[in-house]
Amino acid sequence: MSVDATQPYDDGNIFARLLRGEIPSRRVYEDEHVVVFHDIAPWAPTHWLAVPRGGYVSWDDFSANASDAELAAFTRAIGKVTREAGLVETGYRLIVNIGRDSHQEVPHLHVHIMAGRPLGPMLVQNDGPK
Repeated sequence: MSVDATQPYDDGNIFARLLRGEIPSRRVYEDEHVVVFHDIAPWAPTHWLAVPRGGYVSWDDFSANASDAELAAFTRAIGKVTREAGLVETGYRLIVNIGRDSHQEVPHLHVHIMAGRPLGPMLVQNDGPK
């Protein structure tokens, strides 16, 4: 079910529970502002999720309401884990889904970090109505 990214934050979502330690995760990185962990249903050999510790529904919510420290830490954490894993040389993809049309499934901002094989085009061509 897709998320309406305009709705208030729900602290019962799966990522909020994961951040509180109620659900286990295989963490790649964490600091006071962000956690990066393995996706449980990977779409690529490397598929991690970067999640801010703060309660933000979407990128829109995060970019409008996060502190400068949170914004910087989140961006730097993604750069750090990708560099340390050697993903820069062959490339990686960041995906952020926001709202229903993008099929956002969890009402907590998360960035997919995917690498390890050619990932193909960003979107499947749709020749239907625009």
